[in-house]
Amino acid sequence: MSVGIRTDIAVQGVRVEAPVRRPAGAGPSDDGHLVIDGANAALPINPDSPYQVRGERLWRGDVDTGLSLEVVRRPRFYDLVTGDGVRYEQIARLHGKDVLATTVVQTCIRYAQKQRCRFCTIEESLREGSTIAAKTPAQLAEVAAAAVRLDGVKHMVMTTGTTTGPDRGARNLVRSVRAVLDAVPGLPIQVQIEPPGDLSVIDELHEAGAASIGIHVESLDDEVRRRWMPGKGAVPMAEYEAAWDHAVRVFGRNQVSTYLLVGLGEDPDELVAGAARLIERGVYPFVVPFRPTAGTLARRDGVPGPAPALVRDVTVRVAALLKDAGMLSTGQKAGCAACGACGVLQAAGA
Repeated sequence: MSVGIRTDIAVQGVRVEAPVRRPAGAGPSDDGHLVIDGANAALPINPDSPYQVRGERLWRGDVDTGLSLEVVRRPRFYDLVTGDGVRYEQIARLHGKDVLATTVVQTCIRYAQKQRCRFCTIEESLREGSTIAAKTPAQLAEVAAAAVRLDGVKHMVMTTGTTTGPDRGARNLVRSVRAVLDAVPGLPIQVQIEPPGDLSVIDELHEAGAASIGIHVESLDDEVRRRWMPGKGAVPMAEYEAAWDHAVRVFGRNQVSTYLLVGLGEDPDELVAGAARLIERGVYPFVVPFRPTAGTLARRDGVPGPAPALVRDVTVRVAALLKDAGMLSTGQKAGCAACGACGVLQAAGA
């Protein structure tokens, strides 16, 4: 797959109707879910994009890009409802063609405007009614079993808004992982948390059966963190480093990942150098373009997304580092890096 075209559409999006969409949420969102040349792709649905779909091909104007494109169809489990009247799609969503994702707690102690991450819309989907505030382990188990049975889901992602306790929400995930694996033994699950105050909860997540873990920092530049994540950025980088190192000891090399957002103003050379340090730790740096999605403070303030050339440059360089280290997305057991839809690293061979 052409890295240049794949990067371009990751930023500029595509003109297409996408039945599986995520207009808001905890991570990169405001996207439609597609399959490009067999790989998952979560792309902005942009009526002004130069890219469009004709038949099962991706075109730029009158030029066939050579890429096949399949729209992910609405999954069958979305049509089901729990006994207490909650639609399954309010509990967990399909990502790409075969990933189930859920935000177990849809609120965050850092969502007040002075604390909020400027790229996050975790509570907007709650306000829209497209999800519920807290998913119970039983609900998650019920939905996961149906998604595997009806729609061939291959792995699952569980994230959470930050809570007030020292575990920062991780113990909710411990209970949820256990319940899902009781219902669907062997389903690979990635959990995503902030660095917990007590690192032993990372052991608990692994003992519950989680296959991999994401501890997402978004930027390694403290000035960028303070500007973009005033609440989360107050967590010292030393806490992230301790959590990453402990998680690598528990989950293993290349089963720990972190998002790095391209386009927050970080120097690209420093971003790549930081990614190299993460790789040395055994942590997969999942570089993805920042998206100024509807409902974010960045969108309100008119902050533009990154230039495709910047995303391509960073992605290609980080991919080369990952390949040299033998740390590939294909080695991830579950989660965002294994899916790869929100970034371009897989197109670059990592």
